[in-house]
Amino acid sequence: MLRNLRFNIFAYYFVTVSTFLVVLYTLIEIIEIESIYLIISVMLCFVILSGIFISKLAVDPLEEYVTNLKNLSKETLHELNLPISTIIANTQMLENSFGDDAKTLKRVHRIQNACDMLKERYNELEYLIKKQSKQQIKEDFLLDELVRQRVAFLEKIYPHIIFELSLEKTPLTSDKTGLSKVIDNLIDNGVKYSKDSNTIKITLKNNILDIQDFGIGMDEVELIRIFDNYYQANKEMQGFGIGLSMVKRFCDTNNIGLNFHSKPGEGTTVSLNFN
Repeated sequence: MLRNLRFNIFAYYFVTVSTFLVVLYTLIEIIEIESIYLIISVMLCFVILSGIFISKLAVDPLEEYVTNLKNLSKETLHELNLPISTIIANTQMLENSFGDDAKTLKRVHRIQNACDMLKERYNELEYLIKKQSKQQIKEDFLLDELVRQRVAFLEKIYPHIIFELSLEKTPLTSDKTGLSKVIDNLIDNGVKYSKDSNTIKITLKNNILDIQDFGIGMDEVELIRIFDNYYQANKEMQGFGIGLSMVKRFCDTNNIGLNFHSKPGEGTTVSLNFN
């Protein structure tokens, strides 16, 4: 598609410029029009019309492609909802029917955990579609409940981590799904950089959410660079180094204060200020 588009634009541009030169030569030499203002006016109209046609030639196929992609995403999202709900409902029924069969229940729990992760991807895809469509994605919710939900999900991924929670009831109006991704990212970073510690402390008080780890920490030079795309304090860690830049972008967009307090060997505390 893009190759054909490039060729069409080049061909139209070539024809347009050639026509432009021919018309200019005709006006000056053959018709013998001497008024420079008339020539400029004719050429200006010709350039504007050419620009309109070229932009239409370039944008229309891309617009059609994006529209088709959006429709495919929405249809796929809709079709995914039923099988995910079916799996969740049937695993719950299986869990109840197996009673004390620990081995089988363990397998059922694995299916449930995998389904929960699939549901997370479903929610993220739905969120991205709404965001691309510029739909209103802010909603009313309790921040403390959201933190508990994210911790419950991450406990399945990091069963060796002890989460110490002290959460004050905090109503909030914000982008819930986007904030969920921010919380997940910050906790995930805390876990990755805490190999010698298995504790993450999360506190919510006076509209300030603190996520504290007791890992390797960072010095002042690293703190300056943490929001740079693709920067990683530890190159051996998995990932692409874009998480914190996404976190900062979300916080800036939603007027959330973001602060880091860290010392090498003592760990890092990330504060989200919702005041």
